[in-house]
Order: sequence, then structure tokens, then C-alpha cells
Amino acid sequence: MASSLISSSHHVDFDSVFGMDDAALVQMFESLIATGLKEFLGCPAVFYEATLTEFFTNGSVRKDGMVVSTIRGTTVEISESMFAAVFELPTEGLTDLSDFPKNLVFDAHSLFSESKEQVSISCLKKELKIQYRLLHDILAKTIYVKAGSFDAVTRDRFMLMTEITFDVKVNWSNLLFSVFKDMVTPAIRRRRVTRFRSVVC
Repeated sequence: MASSLISSSHHVDFDSVFGMDDAALVQMFESLIATGLKEFLGCPAVFYEATLTEFFTNGSVRKDGMVVSTIRGTTVEISESMFAAVFELPTEGLTDLSDFPKNLVFDAHSLFSESKEQVSISCLKKELKIQYRLLHDILAKTIYVKAGSFDAVTRDRFMLMTEITFDVKVNWSNLLFSVFKDMVTPAIRRRRVTRFRSVVC
């Protein structure tokens, strides 16, 4: 179980990005910083494998939405506000991606496309321009953590790529804490082989 939780930790080294000679990639990373995710994505993971495994093994979500667990007999409680504060996450903005502005989604179909043809919301990553392939991978591996192929672009990742590109405000605290809660919910954890960064950075 431990390897499924921490097999591949990822963080973005923002300082090295701005030395790149590719204006489109640099602009994409500037857009990513503007979302308020810099502390979350740029936080190098510090893992204590046994402790992290114990946290997820014993973890659950209380009715009040608090994530609780025990580590070596000590109770650990993590609220959404605590989670947001640790990673300096924005707490205002969209909480439902279906409320996303339709005109921006329409524009993204052309903007993201490597060819002159519009891409669909559920397309293959190879159909995207290189900077959006990279953005897709960052979202897939750090936000929607999962095992398996990353070749297919999902609706949620497409919508978040659009948000980042067009600077639409999203309540990242709510979105990421929901992912975190899924990871400590045993039924969901069994269906998804997941990994997550330690809160200790």
C-alpha cells in the first residue's frame, strides 16, 4: 500500500522554468502561478513512508468534513482551512466546474489544439500544443492523482486547463481538499491507486 501512495511524488521547480527559452511554456507557467497554486505545486514532498502509510490506513472523513487519522496513537485532524493555510491555497472562486464560462471553453478548443482542428474536451494529449500537454500532466499527476495512462485528457482536466489559461478563479482549497478526502475514504481509495504529497514540507 505504501508504494501506491508515494510511488511518484511531483513538484514544479518554478525557479528553473523561467530560464527556459520557450515563451509559450514560460507564459503557461506564469498562468499557473497566477492561480495561487505555487506553494502546493512547488512544495517538494518530504515523505515519512511508514507515517504516511499509517495516516492513510487509519484515515477517515468525519460528518463535519474533517479528515481524521491516528499516527502512533496520536489523533491527527485536518480541516479544509488548515489544508488551505499550509499550501496558501485560494479559498474563493468556482467550486463546481459545470459553472465554467462556456465561451472560454469554446475558445480553449482552438487554443489548445496542435493542429488547425478544434480538440474535443475528451481528446488525446498528443492533440494538444506542447505547453498544454505539460499543463495536463501537471494536473494529472499532482491534482488528480491516479495510476495508469495519462494519454487521455479528461473533462475535469480540460476545464482546469481552461481556468488556468484564462485566469478564471477557482476555489482550489475546496477542490484539492475534496481530492484529499477521497483519498482517505476506504471505498474510493480501493478503486483508485493514489499517491499524495505529505503535508510536512
